[in-house]
Amino acid sequence: MANDIFVPRDSADIARLIAEYPLAWIVSMGAEGSAATVLPLLAETDAAGEVVALFGHFGKSNPQVALLERQARALILFQGPHAYVPARLVSNPTWGPTWNYAVARFDVEIAFVPEETPASVERLAAALEKDRPEPWTPAQMDERREQLLRHIVAFRARVTGTHARFKLGQDESAQTFDEIVAGLDDRALADWMTHAVRGTALGE
Repeated sequence: MANDIFVPRDSADIARLIAEYPLAWIVSMGAEGSAATVLPLLAETDAAGEVVALFGHFGKSNPQVALLERQARALILFQGPHAYVPARLVSNPTWGPTWNYAVARFDVEIAFVPEETPASVERLAAALEKDRPEPWTPAQMDERREQLLRHIVAFRARVTGTHARFKLGQDESAQTFDEIVAGLDDRALADWMTHAVRGTALGE
């Protein structure tokens, strides 16, 4: 794995991926069958910036809650920027199209933390609203906030394994890489590619 050119530059890039693309699949598999739910999640990191847990909340009526109470192990899957890269962007006539992407998969053990349910709503809203000129807060829901809290439950997914693959043009020649970055319609993907290959700051 250490020699894989598609490994992220550092653990901070994985946390950044989750912050920018927080919607994840939570997948359970066991003797009773499988279940999957899509939820926005927050990354919790250690002092080195490595993702050690993922935090969010389920609707209590979701059948996956009962499944996870019996079988805590699950997979959590994040998909970051991705796009088809057509051959028309590249001047080399022998070059073939590809798909560039950044994804992360976590092996986790999920524990429900109902005492943190109000915090899960507050923290998620703060994260998703932080760049808005007038951020919305759950307090604006008034009495509906309490109704909502009765129907959801917070959970923390402790990470036991991290598997990230950032296929972002690391295997391209310098000329081909520059042509792809210049021609891509998806500028977010182009930004992540430049960061992965050239080390530029994301958002530049």
